[in-house]
Amino acid sequence: MSRRRSLSDDEHDLWSGFTRSITPLRRSRQPKPPPTGDEPAGDDTLGETTPASPPPTAAHQAPAKKAPPLVSLGRRLKQRVARGREPIEARLDLHGFTQTEAHAALLRFLRRAQADGVKIALVVTGKGAARGEGNVAPARGVLKRSVPMWLALPEFRSLVVGFEDAHVGHGGQGALYIRLRRAR
Repeated sequence: MSRRRSLSDDEHDLWSGFTRSITPLRRSRQPKPPPTGDEPAGDDTLGETTPASPPPTAAHQAPAKKAPPLVSLGRRLKQRVARGREPIEARLDLHGFTQTEAHAALLRFLRRAQADGVKIALVVTGKGAARGEGNVAPARGVLKRSVPMWLALPEFRSLVVGFEDAHVGHGGQGALYIRLRRAR
């Protein structure tokens, strides 16, 4: 019998950020309309009862600020960065990091870069090692798959305008150009 392990603080923060970014497909139940006055109070049709819902909390009353959307870098900016006309002002190499370590390091790096006024940063994730047997497709690059998902989370969107795969000279598909938001 295996034991369940508890989430680390970083994993808990990541999961919380992910769940905040989810919107339901549709409401599960429509609220019952208020009585119009024609019906006697307290009379339920066909003996149906609706469970009393708890009063809304302060968190439900005031909607949180929506994180700004991600946009692409644009063809011209990407060309300027690839050709060296737009400087890459900060670099982070995530080779050898675990997912937890990489998530924390990326968040620290982007916060520091934004505070320093960096416009374009390069994050090297690596392409991942080819693994797989027979006809099974290899699972490549955990960080290569994870970093773009992390950058789409609300906690990162306040730091990042957009991102794209880097030019071959800067790491190709194993690296990302990240355009940072200005610090406020």
